[in-house]
Amino acid sequence: MNKNQVKGHANEAKGKIKEVVGKVTGDESTEYEGKAEKHAGKAEAKYGDLKSDIKRATE
Repeated sequence: MNKNQVKGHANEAKGKIKEVVGKVTGDESTEYEGKAEKHAGKAEAKYGDLKSDIKRATE
């Protein structure tokens, strides 16, 4: 796993927690912030996957 994959998965988890907290407390702002963070984390993890795939393909 490269650093983008690790960081992306961490941000995805952090965003999911924030999303759930927002839902439980009824705070839509926190919920949407969490969703955005979760999706950004997924994108970063996918970028890390792509980097890893390219590195393997060129070795």
